[in-house]
Amino acid sequence: MRAPLPRPAAAPVARGVQAQPRPQFAAPPRGPTIGKRYRYSHRPALARASWPKTPECPPPRGPASPPWKARNQLLIPHHPPSRNSESITAMNKNILSFGLFVSLALSSCSAKLVSIVDKTDEQIKTTYQVKKDVPYGTDKEQTMDIYMSASANKLKNKNFTIVFLHGGGYYVSDKSNEERYIQPYLKKGLNVVNMNYRLKRGIPIATEDLTNALNFLKANHATYQLNLDRVILTGFSAGAHIASMVAATANDPAYPNKLDSGIKIAGVINFSGPVDGLDVVEQVFTSNEVPIMKEIGIALFPSADFASKETVAKYEPITYFDKNDPPFFLWHGGKDDQVPASTFEKFVVLLNKDPNKNVVLFLPEGLHSPSANELTSAYEKIFVFLDKQ
Repeated sequence: MRAPLPRPAAAPVARGVQAQPRPQFAAPPRGPTIGKRYRYSHRPALARASWPKTPECPPPRGPASPPWKARNQLLIPHHPPSRNSESITAMNKNILSFGLFVSLALSSCSAKLVSIVDKTDEQIKTTYQVKKDVPYGTDKEQTMDIYMSASANKLKNKNFTIVFLHGGGYYVSDKSNEERYIQPYLKKGLNVVNMNYRLKRGIPIATEDLTNALNFLKANHATYQLNLDRVILTGFSAGAHIASMVAATANDPAYPNKLDSGIKIAGVINFSGPVDGLDVVEQVFTSNEVPIMKEIGIALFPSADFASKETVAKYEPITYFDKNDPPFFLWHGGKDDQVPASTFEKFVVLLNKDPNKNVVLFLPEGLHSPSANELTSAYEKIFVFLDKQ
């Protein structure tokens, strides 16, 4: 039997020189950043202030507020590719024969409470299954991302299904461009649907697509198992207009696009979406010096449909609004250069007739798109609004 080889002697340390300790590796950062990140070239980085501030749920670490294009242009976030994107992260990727499912691990506060607003320091892990680009129609633009929460049922009567629609003048943009609006809901463990709709084909087609998507979810309830008794419709700009139109017309028997009777809209959250005065919005777009704005105006507002206020009214949520409509949360800025504040005035009067039901958040210095801080403040109020529903 061979004798064991002698171990090499440790390297001598010069006198007066302290030996270097072994490197200590920092613990991984806390928060929902487990696993590989999705890679989207134009997905907005989540602003530090994008989570609702509460003592129990501090905002995750992340980059500062995203850069935006000029305020007089369409407010579509422009982001260079970055490995620091704070978009939803995947914990396990499972390729299935019928699509891509992603299990997400997110820290969700108060998921066992009947209140959406964080009231204790209780935190649990919320697991999401995410189905990307689910088709709800035959057109390539009729797709949606579905975020299914494993703990949503524990929210009991606050088990809402959030359906979000992006902005872009019914002409441009994509569901991946405005995910900062859905991040706070995911943090709470709610089910979320982030959907695309057909662009460059006018208001009626886009509005019809929201109805189509909801009816698809109802017809396929066994697959997605979302709570369609507590649907919250929400969006930014054009998307908020679509959400408001569908909510206001849901109980109108004369409106052509019918929701399945098993779908109940529990509320509307409107960020800068037109509710009245589309003739004013038309003038803003068609007279704009920015080429894309003028192009949108000409395509979106055909002269035949905007010849008079009477014909314009059929595209305005205020035309269909009544006391039986779901509660509204309306955010709008006094310096909005795309949907002027004057177009909200009559609708605000109607909402303020029942202040216990509806919420109006008017920012005199606000622009068309809320800043990161404005969005943080809005979501603090939105979750209070949802707690009342």
